[in-house]
Amino acid sequence: MKIGVVKEGALGEKRVALVPADIPALRKAADAAPGSASVQILVETGAGTAAGYTDDAYREKGATITSRGAVLSGADLLLAVRAGAANPQTGASDARALKEGATLIGLLEPWAPDPALAILAQRKIRTFSMERIPRITRAQSMDVLSSQANLAGYRAALMAAQELPRMFPMMMTSAGTLVPARVFVVGVGVAGLQAIATAKRLGAVVSAYDVRSAVKEQVHSLGARFVEMTLDADETESAGGYAREMSEEFYRRQREMMSAVVRESDVVITTAAVPGKRAPVLVTAEMVAGMKPGSVVVDLAAERGGNCELTRPGECVPHGGVRVMGPVNVASTIAFHASQLFSRNIVTLLGELIRGGGASAGETSFPVDYDDEIVRATLILDQGGCPDSALATLIGVSATQGASHD
Repeated sequence: MKIGVVKEGALGEKRVALVPADIPALRKAADAAPGSASVQILVETGAGTAAGYTDDAYREKGATITSRGAVLSGADLLLAVRAGAANPQTGASDARALKEGATLIGLLEPWAPDPALAILAQRKIRTFSMERIPRITRAQSMDVLSSQANLAGYRAALMAAQELPRMFPMMMTSAGTLVPARVFVVGVGVAGLQAIATAKRLGAVVSAYDVRSAVKEQVHSLGARFVEMTLDADETESAGGYAREMSEEFYRRQREMMSAVVRESDVVITTAAVPGKRAPVLVTAEMVAGMKPGSVVVDLAAERGGNCELTRPGECVPHGGVRVMGPVNVASTIAFHASQLFSRNIVTLLGELIRGGGASAGETSFPVDYDDEIVRATLILDQGGCPDSALATLIGVSATQGASHD
């Protein structure tokens, strides 16, 4: 079996899907499969350079360094950070260059029809989408969205601290006492919790809000204040453990109740996102206008349209003395460690897939257990179609006829 890794083609993407240190673990997972064949690792020249991993580091672990074309045409299994619809720049061309019948694992953005997804289906590329890892205990070590969100929350607090024209911590000096900055974090998921923890470590006074009252204890455990809002918030999570889209009336009432807290804050960090949906608007232009001049909004949902009405992805928007930052692909700005976590997630997933399905001697692919919960969630293309009929309609490909889920 030839496993390939290419230099990421998506604009601004610095991460790499497999780091040298995880190559032995990948070989071990493949070797552990019953009747497994030998494994060869193909890595495109310079694939890890932007993240701080040299070609020599890959060679030392036994990988073969070669051209992009050789990796794509030769790989039986391609590991990617952004592929398919998640890579508007080279997703379609990479899909055409892949060997027909190969397997692809990575972030795919399988939320709508896309030429790259259609090409993958046409070429019968078996495709696993890491955005769809279920939020279950067994899959925690494979949850790439959580691992990357953790880094994004950390970076968001640092961005705010750098942009804010005041210090985060209280400081007592001979010239007087400097009061600490007040930080408000909206959304207490993985990114929100890390933003809270980082802002606290920097010395800020932190408060946080989430529609899920169950996270109150987590907020308190980090030394922050949980903002109570009396809202009917039943069924805020989907069956897969991800945030569920709420009604516009719910968001309207939420904005009304948040206004006073936003007005008192020096920094607002928003993290609320719903997979495959536009991010809910939680902070209006009017709310921003009510903030003190010099205040900062860091919108981690910018790539999904933004939680702030004024957010423009990839830009810093001034509004009445307040700066609204819309950073995109934040984890990629910490590419070295982001790649480490991503690599460990993808190798763990692959090991689970191989163990679950087994392998036959001499095969360049591996069967999978279609009854496995992780397989059912992540397998979006198989046998030229989609095994999930609802998703097949969503992304505009044909549904496979029962074989994958019977």
